[in-house]
Amino acid sequence: MARANDREHRAGEDRPDASAAPTDLHAFAVRLRRMNGEINRLVHGFAADHGLHATDVQALAAILDADEPMTPKRLREHLGLTSGAVTACVDRLERAGHIRRVRESADRRVVHLYYAADARSAARTYFRPLAEATEAARSRFSEDELTVVLRFLTAMSEELSGITPPAR
Repeated sequence: MARANDREHRAGEDRPDASAAPTDLHAFAVRLRRMNGEINRLVHGFAADHGLHATDVQALAAILDADEPMTPKRLREHLGLTSGAVTACVDRLERAGHIRRVRESADRRVVHLYYAADARSAARTYFRPLAEATEAARSRFSEDELTVVLRFLTAMSEELSGITPPAR
């Protein structure tokens, strides 16, 4: 399929230069964009079905994946939002029953954000096809190959987390 923005692209190929290595930067960029697009399609569908914004779903993922209890401040830093925008996001998520705020320390100013158990179940149900697709893709690789894939995904995440978006 020809792409309007890639005059060099040959129909049916994923790389503009057929002699380029199958692991060249362009091949990775195309596949990462495609995968990101498909995941975003699912995220936007979940957000729409639950009356949320796509950023709210990113916040839910950050809360779910955090190594320690998430705080509004850490969530703000992670998402790159203003404190007001994070407060509005947390308010929406709490009202919708997706998260709960907990004050666990003697310092009442410290608030931890937790994914609500009922909401976790709803997300699992909605994203089950994603889990099934992941399992189907995983089944096509050996354990050694999967180890390399996970190393690559970890390294990509580390590299991306070090990038600061340009100031607006």
